[in-house]
Amino acid sequence: MTRSTTAIRLVSTKEIDRQEWLNVRKQGIGSSDAAAAVGLNPYQSQLELWMIKTGREAALPKVDADDESSPMYWGNILEPIVAMHYTKHSGHKVRRINAVLQHPDKDKSWMLANLDYAVVGADDVQILECKTAGEFGSRLWREGVPEYVQCQVQHQLAVTGKQVADVCVLICGQEIRIHRIERDDALIAKLIELERQFWHYVLTDRPPPADGSDSAGKALQALYPRDSGNTLDFSEDLEMSSIFSDLVRVRANMDDYKNREDLLKQCIQQRMGDCSKALFETGSVSWKRSKDSVGLDVPSLLLDQPELLTKYPLTRSGSRRFLVNLST
Repeated sequence: MTRSTTAIRLVSTKEIDRQEWLNVRKQGIGSSDAAAAVGLNPYQSQLELWMIKTGREAALPKVDADDESSPMYWGNILEPIVAMHYTKHSGHKVRRINAVLQHPDKDKSWMLANLDYAVVGADDVQILECKTAGEFGSRLWREGVPEYVQCQVQHQLAVTGKQVADVCVLICGQEIRIHRIERDDALIAKLIELERQFWHYVLTDRPPPADGSDSAGKALQALYPRDSGNTLDFSEDLEMSSIFSDLVRVRANMDDYKNREDLLKQCIQQRMGDCSKALFETGSVSWKRSKDSVGLDVPSLLLDQPELLTKYPLTRSGSRRFLVNLST
């Protein structure tokens, strides 16, 4: 593979706001999009990313960058702290790259990248990617750098022509780990091939297939929020009829497993009686009463003061329900 040494600085991020930056990102696949584009992001599906790239993101659930309960918020807040500790642990100085970078090859101009930091004055590493992982996310780091982050970094190396990147991750707010990722030209070639296939979906305005994830489910609800009342006949479509048969069989198996789970759980509960915890050779279970809580009896309140419903109405948007009916 031919390596270009200098990425194009497509736009400076110093002079643009967040919305303008997001609009620039729609012009291609960024490094943080790479894993989703090839179907390897555990948090975002190809279908959701396609909706964003084709300007349909208004229908998706809104992400508040200032929501303090969001991992994205804390990732942004803690990024400079992670970078500072990277310098402390590695001895390497870093500087921000305030630009959206573009691959210099014309046939790959859709490949974009935002770097957290460039490593300054080091011969053995050129890029720093900063990450934070909470209690749930830290599980993905047990065996090293998660696959979706490796895709992100290899994409960065592809766009910039650089050879080595360090990933510095803060685990559960108290442990710094530094992982080194070297350029893998074979992996980059495959990544570019798969990303190009996704970008073709964007250019042709044709949605990629759903993948069974929660992200894809939300994207489908957003893409098709209302039904038309029409009926689509798949009775002569062998492929769709096979999919329907598989769905019915899978649901029947799920019901069987749920009944079996309930039986096994109840067997343990019956033996536990009023005990709070039970120990087993391979683990344990607990069965504890939650604390009492106080709520508002809304139906009784509205009976006493029905005018409140008119004064404080709250409209809840309906959603489409997927129901399976078997022919009799």
